[in-house]
Amino acid sequence: MLTIKPRLRELIKERGLTQGQLSEMTGIPQASISRFDKNEQHLDWHLFSIAKALEVSVEELFKIEE
Repeated sequence: MLTIKPRLRELIKERGLTQGQLSEMTGIPQASISRFDKNEQHLDWHLFSIAKALEVSVEELFKIEE
């Protein structure tokens, strides 16, 4: 069984950003970014917008454990 967890908190911290700044960069409401970070909701266009803003692949937004 795969376990998939967001790495968003780690990625924005590495870049010295806040969720609010990422929200401004992507046009995604901060509440939606928070839900993504809590693994509650992942809208497809959010994934691509966040990955592009953080300059990572969509896969890199997640930690996948088997």
